[in-house]
Amino acid sequence: MKHKRVIKKYANRRLYDTEESRYVTLKDIKNIIALGVDVSIIDDTKDVDITRALLLQIVSEQELGGTPLLNEAVLNQLIRFYGHPMQNMMSGFIASSIKTFITQQEAMQEQMQHFIEASPFNNFQEMANKNMQAMADMQKQFFMQNHIPKTKKSDEPKQ
Repeated sequence: MKHKRVIKKYANRRLYDTEESRYVTLKDIKNIIALGVDVSIIDDTKDVDITRALLLQIVSEQELGGTPLLNEAVLNQLIRFYGHPMQNMMSGFIASSIKTFITQQEAMQEQMQHFIEASPFNNFQEMANKNMQAMADMQKQFFMQNHIPKTKKSDEPKQ
């Protein structure tokens, strides 16, 4: 089972990260989750798991600000599935769909990274750098073989 970071919610409504031994906000929890860490949020006074409620609160705050992930049509459909005989199946379908999406996204990122690493532009840049170094070496050899001194700026004013 994947390790979950335990967050405790105290009677004063403050959230405490037990792993980092510090108080956190919902924004901090959102950032922890965004880093790929799962959390478990426990109400310390009642010793009850309130993870879902706080995760829903984070999602709600995210949906209200910026670009929403869930449009009205999706939200309407989700509401219609509550109490419907297919509710459990829909829950599994959503979880499976998100897992598949993440797997495909990771594969695509891996392919893009491979493409970038094998990009012909990198090869052209490397070839251009080698050509410039070869030209500089050739020019240096030419001046050395023909005993041409480096040019100096004249201290005398031009007339």
